[in-house]
Amino acid sequence: MELQQMRYVVAIAETSSFTRAAERCLVVQSALSHQVARLERELGARLFDRTSRRVRLTPAGEAFLPAARQCLDAAERAAAEVAAAVGEVRGRLAVGLIPTVTAADVPAALREFHDRFPPVRISLRVGASDDLIEQVRDGVLDVAFLGLPTTARPSGVAVHELARGHLIAVVAPDHPLAGETTVELRRLASEVFVDLPAGTAGRAQSDQAFAAAGLDREVAYEVTSADYIARLVGPGLGVAMLPSGYAPQLTGVVTIEITDAPARVEYVIWAAANPTPAASAFVALLGIDAAAVSGSR
Repeated sequence: MELQQMRYVVAIAETSSFTRAAERCLVVQSALSHQVARLERELGARLFDRTSRRVRLTPAGEAFLPAARQCLDAAERAAAEVAAAVGEVRGRLAVGLIPTVTAADVPAALREFHDRFPPVRISLRVGASDDLIEQVRDGVLDVAFLGLPTTARPSGVAVHELARGHLIAVVAPDHPLAGETTVELRRLASEVFVDLPAGTAGRAQSDQAFAAAGLDREVAYEVTSADYIARLVGPGLGVAMLPSGYAPQLTGVVTIEITDAPARVEYVIWAAANPTPAASAFVALLGIDAAAVSGSR
């Protein structure tokens, strides 16, 4: 069993095509097909069902794929560690972030990182804070930028606090509150809300604030994108609460300070033990002394 054979299997599984997999792997299709057939004979099982219309994994292929990915990741990590030992940063840098992160200019940081370490393959994933924490713990992501309520802190990862802020109200331009400079949670509780899905860290900031004030509210619209929240608020379908640092990017809505606003904390996290050379280099580029980070496990 060879690493190249595993790369071919992963490429076929991700593209659902021998032709596209061969193009991705920069090899002729006949060579790719021959190597996969050799691997299947060695394993004693077919990994793919092939028809004229589609290619899909067999149950044996489904079982093989996660381990193949782990082997490829381990091989890449080994090569990166050797390169790091001689002063070179290689491998991959997988970064995750929430849409509303404002405490760090992530695109600028990625650009600077690419300029310094061009051999590193960079990928970016946008998601919810809780999912990003789990993905860093599992090694799917190397670094992630989060926003959490002050009552929560990431566990099982190295943690560096970037900034603290608060939420502000977002309303339609013709909303009765649009002319106000401040508003209380009690007044907002009578409104229909647009918010993130229940159970997410972003939603928890608002839910906890209303619960602490002994208030109920109606969340009629649940969306996963902060931009789409504003698109629903603008026509007057509801009101929302978003981070104060993010709100200036919005158009077509009015923002109002909340006198008893929920607080939030933005963090950057990475693997608590044995981070990849690329992750360590990226954290250092952010001006963070990873060795001085405490309470990370």
